[in-house]
Amino acid sequence: MALRAGAIRFNTDSSQMEIYDGNQWAGILGTSPFLQTGGTRGVFGGGSRPSPSTRNVIDFGNLDTTGNFVDFGDCTVRSQCGGTASRVRGLIINGWSGSAGLNTIEFITIASQGDTTNFGDRTVVGTGNGSCSDGTRGVTFGQHTPSTGNVIDYVTIASTGDSVDFGDLTVAKRVTGACQSPTRGIAMGGYNGSSYINNIDYITIATTGNAADFGDRTIAGGYNGTCSNAIRGLSMGGYTGSITDVIDFITIATLGDASDFGNLTTSKGNTSAVASSTRAVEAGGNTPSYVSTMDYVQIMSTGNAFDFGDLSVTRAEMAGISNGHGGL
Repeated sequence: MALRAGAIRFNTDSSQMEIYDGNQWAGILGTSPFLQTGGTRGVFGGGSRPSPSTRNVIDFGNLDTTGNFVDFGDCTVRSQCGGTASRVRGLIINGWSGSAGLNTIEFITIASQGDTTNFGDRTVVGTGNGSCSDGTRGVTFGQHTPSTGNVIDYVTIASTGDSVDFGDLTVAKRVTGACQSPTRGIAMGGYNGSSYINNIDYITIATTGNAADFGDRTIAGGYNGTCSNAIRGLSMGGYTGSITDVIDFITIATLGDASDFGNLTTSKGNTSAVASSTRAVEAGGNTPSYVSTMDYVQIMSTGNAFDFGDLSVTRAEMAGISNGHGGL
């Protein structure tokens, strides 16, 4: 009988529990978000609002419950930035300062609270990028510099320093949503400089090289909140030329087109998302008014979203960070 993604075994050679991701067996870490932070912690950094246009706010909450997020600390003023994490560190990557694009990368220690610390610089200045991680590497897709680009680059999260070239996307795009399993990084949808696209790309995070085609989203759109557990990747809301409430999903270990999941409680663009092993939580955005509302779904089901709570402040275009996402 063929193995299916999600199968678990105990490796007697390494004395470690492992999960099969559809391609290979990957070790399950002995640490957990519950031990580190009392549950999976979601963090949103930076963002935009009507006035002033860009924010330095970082807030956080427990994804395993529901309720409002609270203040974590501050980052450099930025919006349209990428976010990803290991169990320990969260990265905020690139973005828009309110007057120019940024190439800077900052980090936080997720289990504590406080302001960001400088990490290094990305290989390109840019905004509207998506980021993913396998817990060791943080990989960032695409950019707007101001032209739309196909750059993929990466950093080693446990260290500090500048990013290194990884390869290229199959198409140049920005405002793409990113998610991951322990082996694969996914870039879902985006904007190619003239139109919204439904393209989905994937990479093997532990290698380097160009992305390959995965399939297509159910809609052509970007500015979407995207997150995952180890099995499924979800894209939530965004723009298709107009604001949408669509949630669609992929099975990360296989190739193919996305399927319909359900709908957000309201249509939103410029939204962000984070995940635990069971929940996807979408936050902020434009309806078209700026909002602080948050929705959630159970990742391994399908259906419409439910109200989660509110961000500490109203904003959109944030970096999303979790210490329990699908790459860990």
